Amino acid sequence: MSVSLDGFVAGLDQSRDQPLGVGGIRLHDWHFHPGDPAYEASEPVRDHLLRPVGAYIMGRNMFGPVRGEWDEDWRGWWGEEPPYHAPVFVLTHYAHEPIEMKGGTTFHFVTDGFVAAHEQARAVAGDGDVDIAGGASAVRQGFRAGLLDELMLDIVPVLLGAGERLLEDVGDPVLTPVEVVDSPHATHVRYRVGG
Repeated sequence: MSVSLDGFVAGLDQSRDQPLGVGGIRLHDWHFHPGDPAYEASEPVRDHLLRPVGAYIMGRNMFGPVRGEWDEDWRGWWGEEPPYHAPVFVLTHYAHEPIEMKGGTTFHFVTDGFVAAHEQARAVAGDGDVDIAGGASAVRQGFRAGLLDELMLDIVPVLLGAGERLLEDVGDPVLTPVEVVDSPHATHVRYRVGG
C-alpha cells in the first residue's frame, strides 16, 4: 500500500475523475516510471508488486465509484484487461454476477465479509499468495480478522492532510520490519504482522 507521511492512502473527495481523491495519485508516482534511472531503486519493489499471485481481495471502493445497488455496468478502473491476471474477490454489500475480463482476471463479488472472501481466495490461490489490492478498508478488515501475514508500505514523502487512513482502528497488529528499500521517491518497508 502506498501511504503518505501522514498516514493516508487516498485524499479527500474521491470520485470518478479522481479515484484516489485530491492529491492521491502522487502516492503512486514511484511505480509509474519503469526504466527511468531516477526511479531505479524502487524497481525491485515494483516488480514484486506486479508479480503473479494466486488471488486478490479488494474493497468495492477500489473496484469503482458506484455506490449502493449496481445501477450501471461498471467493469473496474483498468479497462478490458486489468493488471491482476488472477481471480479478484471484491468486498461489497450488494450481490453481483462475476465479471470475466481479458488476461485471466475475473471479479467475484462477496457479500458476506472479509473472512468469506479470504476463504474463497485461498481456495483458488493454491500455493500462490493472496494479496489485498486495496483499499484501506479492506486492509483494516484483514487486520481485524487476523488474516494478514505481511504488510508492505510504500511511504511516500507527500502530505495529504486528510483522506482515507490506512491504520485506523486496527489496534496494535505488532508490525516487525523485515526489509527496507530506500529511494528518493518512497521508502518501502515490508513488515511481518503479529510479531
